[in-house]
Amino acid sequence: RDVDLRGKRVLLRVDYNVQVSDGRIVDDLRLVESLPTIRALRDAGACTVIISHRGRPKGVTPELTNAPVAHHLTQLLGLPVQTASDCVGPEIEAQTRAMQPGDILMLENVRFHDEEEENDEAFSLALSRLGDVYVNDAFGTAHRAHASTVGVTKHLPAYAGLLMEREVDYLSRVTENPDRPFGIVLGGSKVSDKIGILENLVANADVICI
Repeated sequence: RDVDLRGKRVLLRVDYNVQVSDGRIVDDLRLVESLPTIRALRDAGACTVIISHRGRPKGVTPELTNAPVAHHLTQLLGLPVQTASDCVGPEIEAQTRAMQPGDILMLENVRFHDEEEENDEAFSLALSRLGDVYVNDAFGTAHRAHASTVGVTKHLPAYAGLLMEREVDYLSRVTENPDRPFGIVLGGSKVSDKIGILENLVANADVICI
């Protein structure tokens, strides 16, 4: 809402790390929740270039391609979502520059490149060449210092997406002035991530279920 996006290429970081079975999305909640931001960008006349990762590939891993995600997003939006063969490089840059206002392009899995998780400077710069403005709508990956979440912001003006805004507003309400009784249900395999959450919320919580 704070920038004129007409005719701009918007590099939109989303969290589409979803499970695919037989070419179909198992649970599309993450895609559905990103739709307001994508529609807002389109209504503003932007060219939307979507960045996401899937899984933890070791180099190019065909079963972790973003192609089925782009196909499902096309169905959800009722609009064509183009796909790219990679997420960086002169060919992809040319593809983004050929886009028209309202067009949507999904890049290939950004983690096919090791430089993504290394927050490599050259890779960050290569990503930034695909857009004029950066929008982060990937709350679930915003804590990671990767090229597509941190590195690219050194080269482009950066903004929060509508889903990111909603998540931060909700989390702020819960942590600063929660309704009572306040219970936390915590799951997931990466315990190191959860310890930080508990350290911040344990004093506020009435019940914690792990």
